[in-house]
Amino acid sequence: MNNQKYHAPYPPLSGVGMHSPPMATAPPQPNALAPPPGGWSPPSTIYPPGLEYLMHLDYLFVNQKIELLQAFTGWETKNKYVITDNRGETVFYMAEESGVCWRLCLGKYRSCEFTIYDRNRQEILRMVRPFRCDSCCCPCYLQVLEVYSGSTLLGSVTQEWSIWRPKFYVRDASGQPVLMIKGPLFRFCVDVIFKVRSLDGKHRIGTIRKHWSGFGQEMFTVSDNFGINFPRDLDVKIKAVLLGAAILIDFMYFEQEP
Repeated sequence: MNNQKYHAPYPPLSGVGMHSPPMATAPPQPNALAPPPGGWSPPSTIYPPGLEYLMHLDYLFVNQKIELLQAFTGWETKNKYVITDNRGETVFYMAEESGVCWRLCLGKYRSCEFTIYDRNRQEILRMVRPFRCDSCCCPCYLQVLEVYSGSTLLGSVTQEWSIWRPKFYVRDASGQPVLMIKGPLFRFCVDVIFKVRSLDGKHRIGTIRKHWSGFGQEMFTVSDNFGINFPRDLDVKIKAVLLGAAILIDFMYFEQEP
């Protein structure tokens, strides 16, 4: 395969890096709503630098760019995304980093990383997706994606074993689950909705929705569009992890070659 070995210079899921970037303090929000009982975690007033863009947002669009080389030849290329708000203004840019052998030999299961930049092209987040299986026959080696700010772990998304419907946990930096994501039984509709719920299942926190991109784009490319809805006062670190969840869902269920 690739002569370059995959190195993930990041701490394990349960740890935090030794050299953490300075944290900024969010301005007070006197009108912030109190979280419902059994709902999402209370908003944090400490957030990593660069994530202030997410403080007052409750919706993100993830638009995958069409790669013409991949569309015409089937040659698996690195994925690129543009993340916008509900007004269409660009919030972040995202680029995949992976080896050519990983992409050609393992396709959507490949080990890869994603670098997220702000509008000034400054790196603010990094997502690490190691090689994992995606099968009910391998319940001990399921999908995972970790979200970092510098070397500091913000949280992760872990696939849970399920025979029928997709299920994921959104975890904080300590590895504790804070939210769950449940997908539909059938994923062949025009719009496919993954529901984000509280751990007790009683509160619907938001959605990750795969939007229909049009007949031509759906049939001849693997370029997908997602919408992520969440409470405005949700912790920005968990908002960043939900962005990672949308990317993981895209790879797992919608990255197949048309």
